[in-house]
Order: sequence, then C-alpha cells, then structure tokens
Amino acid sequence: MKKSMITAAALLLSLFASQAFAAATCEAQAAERKLNGAAKNSFVKKCEKDAAAANPVAAACEKSATDKRLAGAAKTSHIKKCTADGGPAKN
Repeated sequence: MKKSMITAAALLLSLFASQAFAAATCEAQAAERKLNGAAKNSFVKKCEKDAAAANPVAAACEKSATDKRLAGAAKTSHIKKCTADGGPAKN
C-alpha cells in the first residue's frame, strides 16, 4: 500500500513537472517568435494542449472533465485525481 502511494505520488509529481516544463518551453518558444498579446496567448495555449496530448492519460482525463462539463477548481481536482488513478474510470 505504501509503495503504491509513493509510486502514485512520483507519477503525479512527474506529470506536474512535465506540464510546468511544457509551459516554460511554450513561453520560451513564444518569446523566440516575438509573439505578444492574443497571438502569444493563442500560441501558448495550443502548445500546452499539444504537450498534454503527448501524455495519453492526461489527455483522457482532460476529455473526461470536458465530457462532465467541469470547470475551475472542480476540473482541476478531477484531472489531478484522474491522473493519479491512472486514467478515467470505465463505466
């Protein structure tokens, strides 16, 4: 039990670290392209979405939250728990 909790925590940390890295990378790419305002926001949003799609569990959890029409803190909480559990539950 303790080992599985440690593994889940490590997975969650690596997921957030990769998302933070992706966000920093996307911001850097936008700066390199000298984007500002709406063009920068659009580019960074698409870049982060593409980076999340590279992680199938995160993408499935994001879709699950969208399907449930979650927003804000509820969406964040759902995605966090879903990725820690290894993906959306099959009904």
